[in-house]
Amino acid sequence: MPPVWTADLHIHSRYSRACSKDLDLPTLAWWARRKGVALLGTGDVTHPAWFEHLREQLREAEPGLFRLSPEVERDVAQRLPARLAAGEPARFMLSSEISTIYKRGDRTRKVHHLIYLPDLDAAQRFRDRLGRVGNLASDGRPILGLDSRDLLEITLEASPDAYLVPAHIWTPWFSALGSKSGFDAIADCYADLAEHITAVETGLSSDPAMNHRVSSLDRYTLVSNSDAHSPQALAREATRFDCALDYFALKAALAGAPGLAGTIEFFPEEGKYHGDGHRDCGVNWTPAESRATGGICPVCERPLTIGVLARVEALADRPDGTPAPNARPVTHLVQLPEIVGELEGVGPKTRTVEGRVNGLVAALGSELSILMEAPLAEVTAAGGELLGEALRRLRAGQVHRVPGYDGEYGVIRLFEPGELRPQDTADTLFDLPAAPVTPAPRKARAPKQAASKPAVRRTKPVSAPPLPPEPSPHEPFEPMLAGMEEVGTGLLDRLDAMQRVAASAPGGPLLIVAGPGTGKTRTLTHRLAYLCAEMNVYPEDCLAITFTRRAAEELRHRLRGLLGPVAEDVTVSTFHALALSLLREQEPDLVVADEPGGEGVLLDELIPRLVALLKAQPSLQDKLRSRWPWVFVDEYQDVDPDQYALLRLLVPSDGNLCAIGDPDQAIYSFRGADVSFFLQFSRDFVDARVVRLTRNYRSSAPILAAAVQAIAPSSLVPGRRLDPAKVDPEAALIGQYAASSPADEAAFIARKVDELVGGVSHRTKADVRGVTGTTVSFNDIAVLYRTDAQAAAIVDALSRAGVPVQKRSHDRLRSRAGVNTLLAELRLATGLTGSVAARLKLTAKVLIERPALGGGSPEPDEVWAAVDLLTPLALRCGQDLQRFLGEVATGAEVDALDPRAEAVTLLTLHAAKGLEFPVVFLAGCEDGLLPLRFPGTAPTEAEVAEERRLFFVGLTRAQRRLYLSHAARRVRYGSERDCRPTPFLAAVDAGLLEQLGDLTPRRPRDQQLRLI
Repeated sequence: MPPVWTADLHIHSRYSRACSKDLDLPTLAWWARRKGVALLGTGDVTHPAWFEHLREQLREAEPGLFRLSPEVERDVAQRLPARLAAGEPARFMLSSEISTIYKRGDRTRKVHHLIYLPDLDAAQRFRDRLGRVGNLASDGRPILGLDSRDLLEITLEASPDAYLVPAHIWTPWFSALGSKSGFDAIADCYADLAEHITAVETGLSSDPAMNHRVSSLDRYTLVSNSDAHSPQALAREATRFDCALDYFALKAALAGAPGLAGTIEFFPEEGKYHGDGHRDCGVNWTPAESRATGGICPVCERPLTIGVLARVEALADRPDGTPAPNARPVTHLVQLPEIVGELEGVGPKTRTVEGRVNGLVAALGSELSILMEAPLAEVTAAGGELLGEALRRLRAGQVHRVPGYDGEYGVIRLFEPGELRPQDTADTLFDLPAAPVTPAPRKARAPKQAASKPAVRRTKPVSAPPLPPEPSPHEPFEPMLAGMEEVGTGLLDRLDAMQRVAASAPGGPLLIVAGPGTGKTRTLTHRLAYLCAEMNVYPEDCLAITFTRRAAEELRHRLRGLLGPVAEDVTVSTFHALALSLLREQEPDLVVADEPGGEGVLLDELIPRLVALLKAQPSLQDKLRSRWPWVFVDEYQDVDPDQYALLRLLVPSDGNLCAIGDPDQAIYSFRGADVSFFLQFSRDFVDARVVRLTRNYRSSAPILAAAVQAIAPSSLVPGRRLDPAKVDPEAALIGQYAASSPADEAAFIARKVDELVGGVSHRTKADVRGVTGTTVSFNDIAVLYRTDAQAAAIVDALSRAGVPVQKRSHDRLRSRAGVNTLLAELRLATGLTGSVAARLKLTAKVLIERPALGGGSPEPDEVWAAVDLLTPLALRCGQDLQRFLGEVATGAEVDALDPRAEAVTLLTLHAAKGLEFPVVFLAGCEDGLLPLRFPGTAPTEAEVAEERRLFFVGLTRAQRRLYLSHAARRVRYGSERDCRPTPFLAAVDAGLLEQLGDLTPRRPRDQQLRLI
């Protein structure tokens, strides 16, 4: 039978946060020999610098394993005691821990995973793929906005021999079964790929016996590892094997083949999330005690951190002590330095302890062999009677336990406090117990009755300010409701009163003034559906025009839900796509030019060319009016003179035109948009009806109150009002942060994001309890700014914090580096079939792998960045390549925004138009940025009014939380300047704002959370 050997396959490198700088391969190899570990995971294989270290230092050994170079191994052996130096050098297996934070099932999920790879090539493929998802250089354990199931798929694609083990599966915040952000079953976490999971890591706060209470875990092999953040922590937990020492034999053993010999465990109470409680409040309870108070802390009256034991009990379907059918031997240990430290009455890291342990290892062998195998007589001879008695008790399980809780490690002791006397004489001076050892009483507060009053709130209820009076009869947007009665129909039952009035209006010109969050798209699509389903309007008679591809796709999606298959007969298009389509009816070979002087028509020439064509051919104009007697225009405030001219040609002055929008969101004058067309609608179209929508379904009352106040001085909607559909007295105030610099502002945003998602890792003590009850994920958060130049500092701060980001602007898609090169190659690849997304990836590989010619080859990073940018659009186009090419030709970057991406979204204020997020940061709220000022010039009154409207748009993107920040000094136009807050905030009631200070006050070292 092969000898038993020990593996510790969950460790980290010096590049992981809060990890020792001593974590390099030679040091790890030395400590592995010292501890008695035959095989180590490398950890952090995804980190660029660590991966290079692995390439330089490792040499191939047994199948799938590595060892250090001979010269390094000799150096390691020379620094070991002779007894250990004679043993076999440590082996390494490529591994990494990945943290994923994403949303599934309306809950934010935070799950850690261990990845194992058989060779460096597979590791490189894995790194390449993950590098397109997030920033691998920010942390040895990268944080990615990626579903667990998708991470598993990427792992298997890197190599069929690669495998994934869910890490520390019970940890409350960061695990597959965690109470805060996990699932109720491993299979739920990994969905259709769950069959590829064969083993799970139990973690420090649970042991196999606890896991055996959950029968759904019977199918998995239970493994243990140290999760070491320093070399000294190796083998505090580990797994033992008696199979061949190679990658594939180990993998087979985890899948159920012979070869697993058992695990080495913490006593689970020592884990820092074993029990329930609040560390800051000194509350350390059993699950029964916390249940007695409803899980509420008696000190701060907030929910307790529920530990692993309670979570196991919640999922258990077996009583405590039930043996599992596949149980392996389990050995509970206390680390040798901790035992010696207890005997000496000093800490385990003191020089006294280090000296004694060094002597023991030199005399007896590795630490694990001393703890588990060395004859007690030899231990006593080498270390004294106290040590011999300590190991006897340890091996018999006679220990005293104080459970860990809420991030505080537990304490396992081998002696009662009174048993050990000061060690100032021979260590035979101790009192052996006269009775069997019993657990020491646990220090904990007595349970109190659950608080009868709610937890203390840090925000105050806010009511909206008095609104301006309703418009007079002479105002341009007086609702003209003559002959318009609210219609009751099943299709419109879920609309509010004014939405129903708009949706059911009779034919003729109709202008809907729809404030932000009032259901603009909902009203427009329901009107279209109502006309087709209830008023006998043919779907093919309807034309709906939007400004962005994203808006057009949303309209199509909603119409399909309302009308079913016949919705496909409604023409939905952007202005540019419509013009291109109609021109191609006359000129089939027409193409859009990539740049001025190129072959084809420039994008901006399409609409003027169509207008000229219709003016020159009245019969074609009549034909189009007959084709689409019902026209609907979204965001009417954004039309420019060419678009306006096209609409006047398509729709007669008494025609069925439904225009919807909000002049207070007219922000595109730099592109030629003219809000005056909206304001003159009633003069342009005979007997036009006007309906105003004021009930807001998006934002909280404080946000709406501030937005209405901010826009009031320049509002183009007399009597501007936004009434919250629901007033929540608990709604948070608007946070305001005064930063010293853009770097400080960016750091504030990164810290706040970390807090809002409940902490992206174990490294910081985020105020998780402050966001209890929310489900904030990365893709719930947006950071908005006036100019793209502001983004660099924010991207840098978020990336360094390990937060995934996706950044988009309102620039044309084809202006991005790599896009045109990729599209040109895609057009040439005529032999490719399948989905556009698949063809896009294959084209990128061909482009990158092709030998460079005279003109050079494209940068791989640019090509893959272009693939990532275009993939959401490609997925929407299915297998229709021509549609994809057309949409790229006429689309903007923001059209390719992927709302499913688990990443914080960074957008310019202009690109944010039409979007909404639960949490919004508006950076750079400074005079000079809002309103934007250029050196030597002063903005006109009209320009300031538009900048105020832009600020209004930014405020109203937020649903639940809004943070405004500004810097005291900022470099602009080559010099650093003093900055003042934006004057637009002067109109906002100070009672709506909450001044935020430093979110990271310094704490004593022992109050900072240690990593698991």
